[in-house]
Amino acid sequence: MRWKSWLSRFLRPQRNKHLHGLKYASKKKEGDIHNMCDEHYENDVEQKRLRLGLSRREFAAMTAAAGISILLPHAAEAAVDVKEEEVNIKTPDGTADAYFVHPAAGTGAAVIVWPDILGLRPAYRTMGKRLAQEGYSVLVVNPFYRSKKAPIIPDGTKITEGMPIARPMAALLNPTTHVSDAKAFAAWLDTQASVSKTRKIGTTGYCMGGPMVMRTAAAVPDRIGAGATFHGGTLASAANNSPHLLVSQMKAQFLHCVAQNDDMRDPNNKVLLKKAYDDASLPAEIEVYKADHGWCAIDSDQYNKDEAERAHARLLALFKKALA
Repeated sequence: MRWKSWLSRFLRPQRNKHLHGLKYASKKKEGDIHNMCDEHYENDVEQKRLRLGLSRREFAAMTAAAGISILLPHAAEAAVDVKEEEVNIKTPDGTADAYFVHPAAGTGAAVIVWPDILGLRPAYRTMGKRLAQEGYSVLVVNPFYRSKKAPIIPDGTKITEGMPIARPMAALLNPTTHVSDAKAFAAWLDTQASVSKTRKIGTTGYCMGGPMVMRTAAAVPDRIGAGATFHGGTLASAANNSPHLLVSQMKAQFLHCVAQNDDMRDPNNKVLLKKAYDDASLPAEIEVYKADHGWCAIDSDQYNKDEAERAHARLLALFKKALA
């Protein structure tokens, strides 16, 4: 089974050097996508391990065990039968590879999922499939298709160890690529038989995917009915291309699940977000969760099952209302 293969790789001793005391030294530029999400992540993970008094192998096993519970079948839960496909989508910059999972029969509202900095990988396939089993037609994209087909890292690579691989690819992305990709993905979804054309499209994003969600909602306002970000990076700032400045162009309802350590570093982010939605008279739920950056990704060192499940429940509530 796929989840067993993923777990065995995840638990292997890591050969890369560990990051004790490491600080990401690149100078931050306002709005840089490769600086938004990962500049503090490595230090946060190492400090968490030290607080728990665990060896690195013990810590890896603990985080894998937390994530494995979501990978196991939920026999007691009713789930829609789904069909999984590997698809290729034409964009202005080439061909994007993606994972498309949808109800095996009938149609569902479409959802575009923008992964975190390590891109499309087994964890996000699992998360996408879980959402599809709720009745949605889910497209999990490879944001780095311009550089490499997914996965961009070997299965089981820790996020801290995959960042040096992903950063150069992330640096090639910008607001222009976000918008052109969003339009291409939404248009492709509307050609699929499993997608309901009478229901709005939803979109979710994690870490660096957060700004992509907001730009998607602004780029395709007549189709995007709901957006959700989970520990999204730099959603509001003083930059002239800050995502929150696009709220007035949106028609979607929003959910922003904020990491407690992100809020600690930039408490004004949520204030700017709230004002933007209030000014545009758009519904938005903005909440700081009792978990650190990365807590919703099931293969993250910071995965927090209780808070991730709470965020997932709020996402389902949003979609049930906004994508009806």
